[in-house]
Amino acid sequence: MWCCRLSHLQSRLQDLLRGRVTFSALQLPHFKSSFPLAIHWHHTASKSLKCVWQQHEDHFELRYANTVMRFDYVWLRDHCRSASCYNSKTHQRSLDTASVDLGIQPKAVRLDETTLFFTWPDGHVTRYDLDWLVKNSYEGQKQKVIQPRILWNAEIYQKAQVPSVDFQSFLETKEGLKNFLQNFLLYGIAFVENVPPTQEHTEKLAERISLIRETIYGRMWYFTSDFSRGDTAYTKLALDRHTDTTYFQEPCGIQVFHCLKHEGTGGRTLLVDGFYAAEQVLQKAPEEFELLSQVPLKHEYIENVGECHNHMIGVGPVLNIYPWNKELYLIRYNNYDRAVINTVPYDIVHRWYTAHRTLTTELRRPENEFWVKLKPGRVLFIDNWRVLHGRESFTGYRQLCGCYLTRDDVLNTARLLGLQA
Repeated sequence: MWCCRLSHLQSRLQDLLRGRVTFSALQLPHFKSSFPLAIHWHHTASKSLKCVWQQHEDHFELRYANTVMRFDYVWLRDHCRSASCYNSKTHQRSLDTASVDLGIQPKAVRLDETTLFFTWPDGHVTRYDLDWLVKNSYEGQKQKVIQPRILWNAEIYQKAQVPSVDFQSFLETKEGLKNFLQNFLLYGIAFVENVPPTQEHTEKLAERISLIRETIYGRMWYFTSDFSRGDTAYTKLALDRHTDTTYFQEPCGIQVFHCLKHEGTGGRTLLVDGFYAAEQVLQKAPEEFELLSQVPLKHEYIENVGECHNHMIGVGPVLNIYPWNKELYLIRYNNYDRAVINTVPYDIVHRWYTAHRTLTTELRRPENEFWVKLKPGRVLFIDNWRVLHGRESFTGYRQLCGCYLTRDDVLNTARLLGLQA
């Protein structure tokens, strides 16, 4: 009897290897412990769909669209999009996640066309489109970037000949606004031309894409080199490349600059793509990139000038990455405002200095420096989470205005226009 069953098994396995049957067609109850993979893998009837799944004790494994995905059963129950679990009008979850049994397993699983059906012990049925699972699985997200970008040095940016957007087009047309935001998302900087050189028109421009973020510097800031605030920006001195408000727990997302008047020489603005420099570090010294993304530092702003009294502290690593796909989303680099390093043990701090020097070397390479002369009528938007800015020293009277924008609102505007952000 054993020989007959073994002979039958060998015959069926040969048919399987030749593509004549699927795993689910093997009926081998007596071999469950010896051949668990052969028994539990389930194939779709359609060869073109190329979908196969397996139920494990603590998770569900799915192979589809060249992606191997693993889903915890609680996750599958928690993300049910049925009417009783999810409000499709508000796009909010109705299910109380804390009510889901942490040991839950589906009672049955089946596939209909491109939809998986999970029947739970209480009879509730959850439906998942296969493409939705790919898009929303950890494995699927790991292969994607949140925000597509074009990394650049001076030559790359100049060769791209990124067009500026006209003031009227920016304010009055969706096309002009969308083109501006597309350039901004890709490069981290964008220009609007022919703006009347007033603070009011600059404010109107900023409000087109975002709420203005009010900070300790006010809502709209307007400054000259009068040292009216306790910051080097309020002088005529050169400023090395840096990002702003590193001393905030959440640094300001976007910065707007408009030079209203300059009667003198110098004062060019320096722009450096921090993500481009960080990518060079990643390629040349990945262990240093990793260290810069893990070591938390304090940045500090202390001000006691006139009626302005502030003491701000922000904590975070120089490089901030999403843990699931290692995508860089924020660089916090400001040597002026970096506080005492007292969050790093002695056996790591020297390696951190080495890594910081490597990044600084990349940021200071002349080929990575893009210099631009700000002038009345030309407004510059800078992604302060990505692009470092600085300036050369200047003479004469120079008057600037600008503001910070809330990053969430800028990205919201971009998404409503159909852009990936």
